[in-house]
Amino acid sequence: MAKNKRKDKVTKKDRRIVLRTGEALVEAEPTWSAAEPEVVIGELDGPVGYAIAGLIGNQAKGHSKVFAILNSDVQVRPTTLMVSKVTVKSGKYTNILMGTVQAAIAHGVLDSVRAGDIPIRKVNDLGIIVSVWLDPSILEAENVDFNVLFQTNREATAKAIRKAMHHEPTIEWLLENQDQVPHYFHQLAVEGKLE
Repeated sequence: MAKNKRKDKVTKKDRRIVLRTGEALVEAEPTWSAAEPEVVIGELDGPVGYAIAGLIGNQAKGHSKVFAILNSDVQVRPTTLMVSKVTVKSGKYTNILMGTVQAAIAHGVLDSVRAGDIPIRKVNDLGIIVSVWLDPSILEAENVDFNVLFQTNREATAKAIRKAMHHEPTIEWLLENQDQVPHYFHQLAVEGKLE
């Protein structure tokens, strides 16, 4: 006699988040204020969690990987690892990256939870990797407003997470708008303005 196998229906809210990606650009008036994070989000017992463990255990000079924290001893949830896109070569750059930018990313992650982009029931199951770009020109800038830098990075982090969690932009939008969205640096090259 065949056993009746009961299949419990998996609801949308219970589905695993294996791997999602997103990016964003937020900038204010000074060029050094631009924030352009790229994020990868997924379950800690999947590829994202394994990547976080591998990255944190494989530190490289000039490309330190650190957790997003509100302050020392206060790590945010979901577990968030930030990785610099730029090779860090100076103490001042390190202090800005591991100070203002790190705090801004932590706040952006919490903003995403508060907004519902990251389900609160999943905060202990998910991990986020944030690839961070801090414009090296900040080292030569006069009168840096660290509140502006904080705000652009906070907003960009939340925006990238929102886009990742909602699969934005959609393939329909991309196909419809493909020819109307020029790549900024490609356009500069075409116009002979690339430095």
